[in-house]
Amino acid sequence: METVTFQIRKKSPVLGECPLIFVTVGNHYQGFDRLIKKMDEIAGKIDEDVVMQIGHTAYKPVNAEYFSFLDSFEEILRLNRDARVVVSHAGAGSIVTALKEKTPVIVVPRLKKYNEHMNDHQLEIAKAMSDNKNVTVLYNIESLEDSLKLSFNFVEECNTNKLVYQLQNYILSLS
Repeated sequence: METVTFQIRKKSPVLGECPLIFVTVGNHYQGFDRLIKKMDEIAGKIDEDVVMQIGHTAYKPVNAEYFSFLDSFEEILRLNRDARVVVSHAGAGSIVTALKEKTPVIVVPRLKKYNEHMNDHQLEIAKAMSDNKNVTVLYNIESLEDSLKLSFNFVEECNTNKLVYQLQNYILSLS
């Protein structure tokens, strides 16, 4: 595990704090090169700080700060809290963490056909979460750049109870 401290939010005399996009792929043993490569490409074009948790992804970003894993979950919470938006795989833990920190989430499911996961259960999680107003699900990675241009506002009332309901329904559908 790496111990990393980021100087993420730089102060600008004109704009104040620079916005942050936090990208997370969780701890699954298969990498998520498709998402990390696309976000790195986008990071090279935008005027926002991008920090990526790349897990077991082979590709190493050149336009953004990155780390594989952190020892401190508090640091993950801080990155989620400080972000304008979190871009995440469709892992329930990653989505719930961002929403608990009141940060909107763009969800990009890992797909079996790209060898990003052993099955396509993340499509089911993404579908279950798509009714949440704080979650934007992308099935086409090419629409990520345009989605990041949107203004995200966290909608408080739809978060907790609906999230619990959505996850319970998903878990029950598996049995």
